Amino acid sequence: MSDPPRQGPFLPTLESLGEFTCPDWFRDAKLGIWAHWGPQSVPRYGDWYARNMYVEGSDQYRYHVRTYGHPSDFGYKDLVRLWKAENFDPDGLMDLYVRAGARYFVALASHHDYFLTYPSRLHRWNAAEVGPGKDIIGLWQAAARRHGLPFGLTEHLGATFSWWSVNKGADAHGPRAGVPYDGTDTAFEDFYLPNGEHHVPGRRPDPAAPWYTGNRWWRRRWLELVTEMIDRYRPDLLYSDGAPPFGPHGIDAGLRAAAHLYNTSAAAHGGENRAVYTHKDRQEDVRRIGVLDVERSQEGRVTPHPWQTDTCLGSWFYDVRAVYKTPAHVIEILVDVVAKNGNLLLNVPQRPDGTLDEECHHLLAELADWMELCGEGIHGTRPFRDGTEGPSGVVVDGFREERVDWTSADYRFTRRGSTVYAFQMAWPADGRTVIHALTPDDHVASVRLLGAGPVPFDRIYPAGAIVVDLPGRAPSPYVNCLAIELR
Repeated sequence: MSDPPRQGPFLPTLESLGEFTCPDWFRDAKLGIWAHWGPQSVPRYGDWYARNMYVEGSDQYRYHVRTYGHPSDFGYKDLVRLWKAENFDPDGLMDLYVRAGARYFVALASHHDYFLTYPSRLHRWNAAEVGPGKDIIGLWQAAARRHGLPFGLTEHLGATFSWWSVNKGADAHGPRAGVPYDGTDTAFEDFYLPNGEHHVPGRRPDPAAPWYTGNRWWRRRWLELVTEMIDRYRPDLLYSDGAPPFGPHGIDAGLRAAAHLYNTSAAAHGGENRAVYTHKDRQEDVRRIGVLDVERSQEGRVTPHPWQTDTCLGSWFYDVRAVYKTPAHVIEILVDVVAKNGNLLLNVPQRPDGTLDEECHHLLAELADWMELCGEGIHGTRPFRDGTEGPSGVVVDGFREERVDWTSADYRFTRRGSTVYAFQMAWPADGRTVIHALTPDDHVASVRLLGAGPVPFDRIYPAGAIVVDLPGRAPSPYVNCLAIELR
């Protein structure tokens, strides 16, 4: 596998890429919005639809058969043509996202379904030639640039080769038992892939298996496609869904892509890399080549290196069954993540036509109001000491995201210059705040309650704790924040 042609300061090795330094724009941004949007939004029936519509007995298989027809007659190649994005307004959406506090924007270039949302010279199954007839990524990028936001891409192709093999199957039961799905039609092999050996008839696919293909052709293909994405859009951020491809079979392709991303950025910025590669490998020598991404979970404490959590309001692709996170929950996640040196990348699900539903509009409006009050303690800050205080915390266990039952003794801290921001996770019933994170050497000049103004305070020595008297009414119905000015 040859290296991408661009030369620059980075080589495709762990040693060279280990010199990566996270750019300040990412560390300052704190909140990004993600458009995890593509043809799998069309059924409005959740994530992994392209795979599960070929898994007999799954909810999405039943929905597909009853809505569109059997996958031997109406397969994914037919479904993608129904994605029209007819009401897509990227500038209008970007207005909402910026008001809600987003400081970078990320769009889906391709999910595991091998459908590209941009015009590709390598693959005809893309949004310019099939479905919308638009360069979705180009439209997103132009809107992000007009709003002054760094722009990123996500690619999920590392899993595609084996994830997509279920379209080679057939029903084991019922009126279509033994009738092959349309993925066996060689006329569409460029979309459905020559991956039949990965499908084992009669066995339910292992959801973990897709990430571990060793197919050499697909490893080359992945690098070709990701290189095309980088060359076409020169993104500020590139996200791989998983470890840098390809897991235990070697990460040579992933290293080449990361080096190409960084060298492309350096060529545009006088030799300085300003791009970020995010991935999900916690091994220290791999982790340091970019920024760790923690999907639908968090870190338990402040980390020395910046990181990112990615999550969504409901399902990754639009799902009429989804229960959305409340504004309170999203704000609490954001505050907790930022206090631990992280960023929040939040997917706001779009309907297939490109619009948002009323619940999403409500969330963004509430987030915008909160940012107007408390955003001072979010953007451009760094963690303050341990970052946390109090008895409560998130459960760090896989994909668990339950809302925490916070108490008024729970705080999350950030800092900018001589100002410490203390986010009180629950408003105290007695109107008094006691913060133990400060020491006697921290000389407090004043305290402001963001959205209200100066508030009286006392110090408790010898520990140096600070006691603040709060007004009778909280400025925000969500997390509130004290700005503590140190001399």
